[in-house]
Amino acid sequence: MTVFDAYILKIAEYVEDMRAQGRRIAVFNVPASVKQLKEGLPVRVGPNANPGIILREDTYVELGNPEVGSCAFILFTDKPELVNDGRITVIGPDIKDSDNKSLPFGQVLLMGGTELGGREHEELKYLGFVGDQIEGYMVRSYTRSIWSRVSKDAAAKGFCLESLGRALMSIYKSGNTKIESMEALFVTSGRGDIKELDDIATQVQKITREIVRETWKIRGYDIDCANDCSSCSDKPVCDDIREVLRAKEKNEQKGEESYNV
Repeated sequence: MTVFDAYILKIAEYVEDMRAQGRRIAVFNVPASVKQLKEGLPVRVGPNANPGIILREDTYVELGNPEVGSCAFILFTDKPELVNDGRITVIGPDIKDSDNKSLPFGQVLLMGGTELGGREHEELKYLGFVGDQIEGYMVRSYTRSIWSRVSKDAAAKGFCLESLGRALMSIYKSGNTKIESMEALFVTSGRGDIKELDDIATQVQKITREIVRETWKIRGYDIDCANDCSSCSDKPVCDDIREVLRAKEKNEQKGEESYNV
């Protein structure tokens, strides 16, 4: 799946631009294996790890409240080398510096795996709905934006954005063994910085919609587009996605035929 490769590079450019503007940036390099990722966490991760709703009075910090802005999306590629496995980048203040505050929040998760393709898109997106899987962390809403809370108890235990990155990496890698490399970016530095990230998300969303459409079409369900292809500005993107998905489908069919021989 090469359609997101240019946007993975855009994320790297975004980080360097933030660095050039003097933003506070912290970079963590954490272990790659699920077991090691969980071993270093101050909170529990897994089904039913979070006992319930985090009320406002029990909240240490709120991330991505609609009043301050948020942005969240995933990118994946079949070139694992494009993703720095185990890297977590934080731009802006961390949780421990933000007692009783509401921070803007950007979250970008990048994944690489030689077998990752359009068929995995829905599964990868589903894995992002962490629900009760991170102790002391509650996601109130998650679509293209993300609104979440960190409890006072979790913050007291040392839960930070590095912890969140480790937890998400362990959840994703446990949920899909095709992920060979994974990287996380969190942004809390300001609404303007989130807006720049959201501009990238807008472009990614167009591709995402077409991946879903073409994936279902391959399965025999044709989801009609309201646009006239001949005049649509997204036609080159759609054409690229169709070509990639069809090539992927042919390769998978060849693999199945070889296996059945």
